[in-house]
Amino acid sequence: MSFPTVYSSLSDLARLPWFEAYDDRVVVSDEGVGPIIDVHTHVALAYVRPIQVDLYVAHSRTEHYLPSCCRIDFDVYVNKNFSPGDLQNMKRDLTLRSVGPTGMRKTHTVPNLVREMDELGVVHSVLLPIDFPVLSQNAEHALGAAKATERILSFGSVHPYARNVRDKLDAQLAAGARGVKVHPAVQLVRPDDPRAMKLYALCGERDMPVLWHCGPVNIEPKLGRYLSQVRFYEKPIAENPKTRFILGHAGALQAEQAFELVKKYPNVWVETSSQSLPTLRRMIDALPEDKILFGTDWPFYHQAIGLAKVLIATEHKRDLRHAILYGNAARVLGIERRSASRLTAAKRSPPSRPS
Repeated sequence: MSFPTVYSSLSDLARLPWFEAYDDRVVVSDEGVGPIIDVHTHVALAYVRPIQVDLYVAHSRTEHYLPSCCRIDFDVYVNKNFSPGDLQNMKRDLTLRSVGPTGMRKTHTVPNLVREMDELGVVHSVLLPIDFPVLSQNAEHALGAAKATERILSFGSVHPYARNVRDKLDAQLAAGARGVKVHPAVQLVRPDDPRAMKLYALCGERDMPVLWHCGPVNIEPKLGRYLSQVRFYEKPIAENPKTRFILGHAGALQAEQAFELVKKYPNVWVETSSQSLPTLRRMIDALPEDKILFGTDWPFYHQAIGLAKVLIATEHKRDLRHAILYGNAARVLGIERRSASRLTAAKRSPPSRPS
């Protein structure tokens, strides 16, 4: 069956057989889709000042950075769907407005994420905090959010140049961190920096996977684009064979180089967020099926966008679909599949503010 690859808006995804749309909301209508684990999500991040956004307030709609009215082309890397104005709004929201309680980011909360998960059949989402050496506490907030509902899991974030890296890592592990997020372009550390190498070794000793932002996306500053070049990721992988590495965005615009790392080293996985449908198909053809994890980069994009691409690419491949959407991540993260009754009960229980 042939599927369209260009959609006039988010709600236009209802042309696909798995979805229905209500206003600007998209829901999965096919009970055969799922369960799903999304390994790449965020709630509002804050730097310099303490976070001003209440992460436990529900809003009537989520203001994704790619607005629901935008045209969506599955044949290109997803950020190419931004208009110049929307791209500028996103950058402003992530920088100037990150010190306050307003902007689109005020809707990037736990209840809004969980509502979207419910509408799509996502049983777990993994939060990926990003911290600086000082003046940020995003890991603390993300790990706290994971205590609000068992549907949310969280990685930690320890900047390689922070003080007491070992102690911070152990504290986050004790608080429930499932792994560590490293973002070279935001944290301004090359993946093969000597201090980063020490962090990876500590993660391997603790069996904590490292999920990297991996590869240039061509909307970041030039320094961030340089720091994210896929060629800088091989040395850490090769020299830390006991550490499991997940290449976020599957290498972004250097996906083919990322695929070679997966084929060469047994301790590497890729994650699908933001990739085009053609690249996702090449990924499926080139890599072992147990090496691909599903991610969406919510709230940059609605979770249905990434999900639709996987559903198209795995049509008539139900075992592969289950592996990408659930089974592979469940193994990497140590999640046992819960019974249908427990999943249903979890959906009926809204997230609550941790005490």
